[in-house]
Amino acid sequence: MKPKELLFKVLKHEETERAAWVPFAGVHAGKLVGYSADEILKDGDKLFEALKAVNKLYKPDGQPIVFDLQLEAECLGCDLIWAKDAPPSVATHPLEEQATVPCLCTIPTEEDGRLPMVLDVMRRMKKEVGDTTALYGLICGPFTLASHLRGNNIFMDMYDDDQYVKDLLEYCCQVGKRMAEYYVNAGMDVIAVVDPLISQISSAHFEEFMHDPFTELFDTIRELGAFSSFFVCGNASRNIEVMCKTNPDSISVDENVDLVAAKKITDKYNIAIGGNIPLTSIMLHGTQQDNMKYVVDLLDSIDNKKNLIIAPGCDMPYNVPIENAIGVSQAVLHLDETRKMVENYTSQELDIDVELPDYDNLTKPLVEVFTLDSATCAACTYMMRAVLEAKEKFGDAIDIVEYKFTLKENIARCKKMGVKNLPSIYINGQLKFSSIIPSREELEKAITEQMKH
Repeated sequence: MKPKELLFKVLKHEETERAAWVPFAGVHAGKLVGYSADEILKDGDKLFEALKAVNKLYKPDGQPIVFDLQLEAECLGCDLIWAKDAPPSVATHPLEEQATVPCLCTIPTEEDGRLPMVLDVMRRMKKEVGDTTALYGLICGPFTLASHLRGNNIFMDMYDDDQYVKDLLEYCCQVGKRMAEYYVNAGMDVIAVVDPLISQISSAHFEEFMHDPFTELFDTIRELGAFSSFFVCGNASRNIEVMCKTNPDSISVDENVDLVAAKKITDKYNIAIGGNIPLTSIMLHGTQQDNMKYVVDLLDSIDNKKNLIIAPGCDMPYNVPIENAIGVSQAVLHLDETRKMVENYTSQELDIDVELPDYDNLTKPLVEVFTLDSATCAACTYMMRAVLEAKEKFGDAIDIVEYKFTLKENIARCKKMGVKNLPSIYINGQLKFSSIIPSREELEKAITEQMKH
């Protein structure tokens, strides 16, 4: 059986001899051939070379062509900030000052922005490896795209102007449907709707605002003849069931979600689930044995291997050691042999001592934001932006700091603080917002309350 046929069987909810393997090597692909993130996201020849290296080294059942949730936003007028070791981030929001809905005539065409380059590489990869490997086209989900256009105001809009939010989401849904059509026509087998901000809202808000546009999007992908994936980041545990009700073929989650518990829900709806290898603590900072053992332990913890895809929790960090991803591949493709290799292996604890602030004796409120990385994680970006907006209001009356989970000392800090979900906001050492972006009023109220102590 060809690798892509095994993945197709998983997505058709059929029995398979092993779990499927999909390395979400976006910017990391560039590392394999010596190119920076911005080089492969702007140069089709370099991207094509990098993707071929991913296919050769990691032996995937499926692989994405590009992992950049800013493609659509750039076409629609958002300015981007580029990085050498991460995807770009959105710097400006065209609808931030005025709550309007763009005309359908503004939906990106195949000639807009970087889409001609991306579509060309999709066709080239289809010709190069499409016979053996399932190819993923990743589109920006409606809620995250709406946030790119409107900025943090979208969270207040959900309380103050629900009809506007619904209208903007419908527009973003139409953008997604058009992007899915472009990608399927270019040879993509799976369309992943990637929406990190879904983890930042309640299930009630999901049902009110998200159910209809996502259901419409997945219905369209099915009509186009492709498989679909609902890809979320952060602690989306509370939303797994309502996500299932939008009827995707699969759901992808990261390390913030208990995959074993989530799979019990997705199995109830006969939906495949993928994930959730930790991006930083295991893939970036762990050893090859850590990666192999994590996958072995994960697979051994799941009784029903049907409907299962093993994958990184999100876009792999640029600097993930190549041997670590190879170790994951080995564990998925050759589980029994790998289990014997790591049966006596014990992971070493991080030997880093971090000193926490003296929270009881602070002279002013300290707002600590624990993120994966606000430069690369959309949910983290918008949570950090909410804190920065609060800083503009309170000025020197408060202190703020971001702790990025990409650094070893911050992994140790999270462990010492007992941080369970990312992103989270702590004020004076107390957890205030866990994996949910606060409104301006909510955050300002939480800070003001600390000023009274």
